[in-house]
Amino acid sequence: MMNLNLINDESTEFADAVKQKIVEFNQVQWQGLSRKNIGLKLQNEEGKLLAGISGKTFGNWFSIDYLWVDDSLRQQKIGTRLLLAAEGQAKERGCRFVLLDTLDFQAKPFYERHGYKVQWIQQAYPESGSKFFMLKVL
Repeated sequence: MMNLNLINDESTEFADAVKQKIVEFNQVQWQGLSRKNIGLKLQNEEGKLLAGISGKTFGNWFSIDYLWVDDSLRQQKIGTRLLLAAEGQAKERGCRFVLLDTLDFQAKPFYERHGYKVQWIQQAYPESGSKFFMLKVL
């Protein structure tokens, strides 16, 4: 029997290497499909970031990673503008669904107003809060 060593490695490089192995394995099943980033930002004349949305499209799915608006610009429909523009790009790429997650103190009501439905709630996250996984059909 081969002598194997179990080694603790909490580095980002190790996590990235494991992720790459999974990506390589999955690519065999998903040949022809590629992930493409979506990123839209709002900035001032000096180039300061004021708001943005980022995510990825993959097949039928658009996954929103982050949507952020500076406190000074909230309640001015900037988040709505970013969200609708990103959904539009995803539709143009053939996406039929959008998936995101939001925490209990973040933007659940905002997403619900835009047609997102809670699919699953992760309770006690990270200790006493909740994380909502939400879906929208485009």
